Amino acid sequence: MKLACIIAMVIGSLTGFAVQAQSTAPSPWQQPAATLAEQVAALLGPGQAQLTIRNLSTIPTEQIPALRRLLSQELKVHGVLTSGAESANIVRVTLSENARERLLVAEVVEGDESRVTMVRLDPGKAPQPQSAGGLTLRKHAIFTTSDQVLAALETPNGLVLIEPEEIVFLAKTSDGWREQKRVGIGQTRPITRDPRAMIYLSADAGGFEAFTAGEVCTGSFQHASPPADWSVHCRESDDPWTIVQPPVMQTGTEAQAATQMNIGVTPIKAFYNAARNYFTGVINGSSGVDLPPFYVATQLVRSAATMPLLAGGIDGKIQTLENGKLRTVTGTRDWGSDFAVLHSGCGTGMQVVASGSGAATSDSLRAYELPAQEAIPASAALAMGGTVTASWTEPEGKSVMAVVRMQAPVGQAEQYEVDRVTASCN
Repeated sequence: MKLACIIAMVIGSLTGFAVQAQSTAPSPWQQPAATLAEQVAALLGPGQAQLTIRNLSTIPTEQIPALRRLLSQELKVHGVLTSGAESANIVRVTLSENARERLLVAEVVEGDESRVTMVRLDPGKAPQPQSAGGLTLRKHAIFTTSDQVLAALETPNGLVLIEPEEIVFLAKTSDGWREQKRVGIGQTRPITRDPRAMIYLSADAGGFEAFTAGEVCTGSFQHASPPADWSVHCRESDDPWTIVQPPVMQTGTEAQAATQMNIGVTPIKAFYNAARNYFTGVINGSSGVDLPPFYVATQLVRSAATMPLLAGGIDGKIQTLENGKLRTVTGTRDWGSDFAVLHSGCGTGMQVVASGSGAATSDSLRAYELPAQEAIPASAALAMGGTVTASWTEPEGKSVMAVVRMQAPVGQAEQYEVDRVTASCN
């Protein structure tokens, strides 16, 4: 009995040592982060600096938060505290690679002076992909047309498309979508080069409200009626557009989740510059503080008490508005001008799905989590096969819709695709 006890104690001790050794194993980023932090501190000296990281390498994006934490820790050891966007000093770190090597490149900006330092990574010892928590985005093409689509809404009876001059109603048949009716919007103002529109399902799911530059349209229908019997009324209007709407109440298993998302959410409206393609920044239904001009905005429902407004400005900045204060969100350098909230239930439960930056002919969507004022990638990029021209959250909050201007072979007309984007937890 004594021998058995001794053996058990020895095995337990060895297991404990093994677990401890595993838990204290150094991160593969530890040495590169320490070296780069030392070089940055030598250039910058003690003080504060804004830290940004951009990944232009094949290193998995989900490893960037770990690198950021280590760099922040190592910089602090050398007297450099990483702070928000209000800091005048900036440390821009880029992960890049070529056929021979990988590099950690830091651009240190202090006032009008910019200096660069770098650390080489051994390709054979580069951090390997890990199966971290997150989600996978998937897209499902709903409808494709040669006509320009500005916005779309799937209803119990079919599909409603907003085109620059008309509203189109389609019904799903065994052979696919069939056009039922077209209604002229009746614009009295010239259409801009980059027209925009928004459409929302009414709270009782019995109709819709659509906004275009200088016009607002309302539609109603009966669930038992064919789409051709839709009643639509459009009028000239400079009223603010609805940019945030509580998720439409669902029935059955979705009711509880929809109720949680509705807590404290009130419609937010914003004035649209009909001569351009963005909102002026004057909003109703929030804290009373206006925003700089912006392209898109949505609300982050973190809890009943925490629901900041997230907005993408025409200057490229992504900011939150909460308790009357504007704060810049870091980690959004790669964001484009379209994003929408996704209540996936994965990770923190809610993500922001953002398009890529730049005028890409082959755009992508990626999910991000925003636990505070930093956007952290939560998924790999989802190739969309063209340029994302609009995106929005579907009424139930569980998926995101996107309009994509598809790549067209030379000599062929452009195609517009309406996609539904959903997420599955890893």
